[in-house]
Amino acid sequence: MSALFALLATSRTTTFALTATDDIPVDPALADACGDDPRALCEWAFDATESKWTAQLVDWLIGRPLGILLILLGAWILTRLARRYLTKVVTRLMKPNLESAKRQLVRMGIDKHEVLLGTEEPSEIVSARRTARAASISGVIGSTLTVIIWVTAFILVLGEVGLNLGPFIAGAGIIGVALGFGAQSLVKDCIAGLFMLMEDQYGIGDVVDVGEATGTVEEVALRTTVLRGIDGTVWHVPNGEIQRVGNMSQLWSTALVDIDVAYDADLDGVRTILMQTATDVCASEEWADDILEEPKVLGVETLGADGITLRLVVKTAPGAQWALQRALREAFKYALDDAGIEIPFPQRTVWMRNGDS
Repeated sequence: MSALFALLATSRTTTFALTATDDIPVDPALADACGDDPRALCEWAFDATESKWTAQLVDWLIGRPLGILLILLGAWILTRLARRYLTKVVTRLMKPNLESAKRQLVRMGIDKHEVLLGTEEPSEIVSARRTARAASISGVIGSTLTVIIWVTAFILVLGEVGLNLGPFIAGAGIIGVALGFGAQSLVKDCIAGLFMLMEDQYGIGDVVDVGEATGTVEEVALRTTVLRGIDGTVWHVPNGEIQRVGNMSQLWSTALVDIDVAYDADLDGVRTILMQTATDVCASEEWADDILEEPKVLGVETLGADGITLRLVVKTAPGAQWALQRALREAFKYALDDAGIEIPFPQRTVWMRNGDS
């Protein structure tokens, strides 16, 4: 037994140690020079020179800088590839499904597909809208991937330098939690904006009502939506604050006109005049391309204090309803005046009393 212990004691200098991470035997001298997990360049220098200092010098001057360079190069290549292919994929996904939109319009009884959807080549507004959506979505996803890639590369570089990453990761986690609590509104705005873009709730050129502001969409960003009101006011609305969206210019719109007539007016005659006048206006060269369906007189809408209100509607191309409504009101005024039909208006009798009498 004593002879066995002596043999083990004399052979300790020639045996190999086992690393903690894997069961590959490592020469103790090599482990002392290059560590338990030696790099190939350090191991080669040690085998060639059998010098601990030479191996460490080669590792620090060539091996570690080369490893850092490879990490940074790999991160740069991954970033470029992610941004390039991400933009293509998102742009392809943002391509409108014209066939699905046509089927939806057919179910609604609208046959003028070319007015609403255009031909195979999208219009400038549709193209700009799709480009803006694709740029916003690919931008946020690309930025997120870029941050993840470079943070991972930074951690790997610190590992190459030989720093202990445990305290660094713990500190970064605490800072991340603190920033997360402080930037809740920013994160809320960005997430809401991302879903708005993906669902195509509105785009550049649409007229929308987002609650506090109403106007034409000029810019759709990840954090805010920029609207320009009819009076020229520019509204910057945080996406996280938008609770509901009313889009007044998507696929098709409706021109709605209410006309008041006196109680003694012939309603059948008024309907005939309104229908004929609206048909003439819609068939004119100015409006023929924007009209999707023939005008419809829905009938009596209200029995008011001053007169009877009749309602007429016309389906139009998106955004054309307001100008058509103004043109119809003007035409109705002239037509009713020519027919001798009174358009009622409130009248008041004012008595002036003299204080002396």
